[in-house]
Amino acid sequence: MITMSTREEGRIGVLEQVLLGKLSQSQAARLLEVSVRQMRRLQRRYEAQGGAGLVHKLRGQVSNRQLDVDLALHAQQLITAHYPDFGPTLASEMLVQHHNIVLSVESVRTLMVRAGLWRAKRKRQKSIHPMRERRASRGELIQIDGSPHDWFEGRGPRCTLLVFIDDATSEVMALHFTPTETTAAYMQTLRDYILLHGLPACLYSDRHSIFCTSKGADDNPLPTQFARALNRLGIEGIQASSPQAKGRVERANQTLQDRLTKALRLAGINDIAAANAWVGGYIEQHNKRFAVAACHPHDAHVQYLETRSQLDLILAHHFERLLSKTLSCQFRGQVLQISAPGQQRRLVGQTVQIMEQLDGRLVVCYKEKMLDYQACDRARYVKPPVDSKALNPRVQTALNERPRPTKAHPWKRWVGPASSAWNPSPTQP
Repeated sequence: MITMSTREEGRIGVLEQVLLGKLSQSQAARLLEVSVRQMRRLQRRYEAQGGAGLVHKLRGQVSNRQLDVDLALHAQQLITAHYPDFGPTLASEMLVQHHNIVLSVESVRTLMVRAGLWRAKRKRQKSIHPMRERRASRGELIQIDGSPHDWFEGRGPRCTLLVFIDDATSEVMALHFTPTETTAAYMQTLRDYILLHGLPACLYSDRHSIFCTSKGADDNPLPTQFARALNRLGIEGIQASSPQAKGRVERANQTLQDRLTKALRLAGINDIAAANAWVGGYIEQHNKRFAVAACHPHDAHVQYLETRSQLDLILAHHFERLLSKTLSCQFRGQVLQISAPGQQRRLVGQTVQIMEQLDGRLVVCYKEKMLDYQACDRARYVKPPVDSKALNPRVQTALNERPRPTKAHPWKRWVGPASSAWNPSPTQP
């Protein structure tokens, strides 16, 4: 038995009014919100079949869009075997890419729910933040952030992924795995970025101590090493006041933590070095899937025209040291002896810059001119401590011949304040 819907039952009353001549077909069509032609069809069906003629003909029939049972079972088995912890969207993409099975995301979601692999998540109420329009051109604003995560899912050590993403296109510009989020790691990633894309107009980061210093009582604090390098390269650095302000890179981190970890698993990658060598191909696939077109086709990147050696000096850690009268200074447990014939008097007491490059090499400069130097172990220049009493043999002899208390001396027999009474004589009870 086919039941009628409330809407179909309501049509019966209107059609009865038409049959009794109380309503015209055009009036009835307006009441039922159908065309006059459809009204005539409904009236003919009602006159011939009664209320059953008003029921939709496809009700109770198998849908023409029903998924093939064998195909659905095969897809469900593949998902259970290979992609049990994937999301429906990513699982559907993997079925197309690796198994040539085309299913919609909702069909895959239904199969995963049926297999107990997916459960709908409760949406929590999110804070409302004002929208910010994307920058108009590619390279105008690059959002950067570090994402610590178990990227190798226990197959390797936990590490941090440095992410550079374009604000205008959501295009991932650079990915770099590193043990921890450090200044050297960001400088290495920025170096690779500049050599590949050029100089961006602006970098947008959080307020990590790598990017900015806490002012405190000092109104003009010294810039950080990374901020100094950006200033030298002509790149503006902006620090966000909240995670929501740089939401584009935060959402990219969530996507990468879901998709990239599974891609690393499928590729059999278990360490940082192999991941950094492999990640370039993943960036291309990711951008094909998620990148959008910029409002303006103009690329805001500026080509870097100086040499790579100059770039390495800029993206190095810079320190200042004061030269002694012997034209030497100390740095990281070493003594750097400057070799500058004919310039000894001019360099004594002057401040030099020591640049520690990313590969560990040191460069010493004075007024942007490199100085030759030799690095020696500091232990060669520091004399071992000497006991001053050992300088005089008579003092040493007197110390060796000094009288020492006997075993019966009260100092030897004292047992502390916990004793009930002090016994000065060994024969006294």
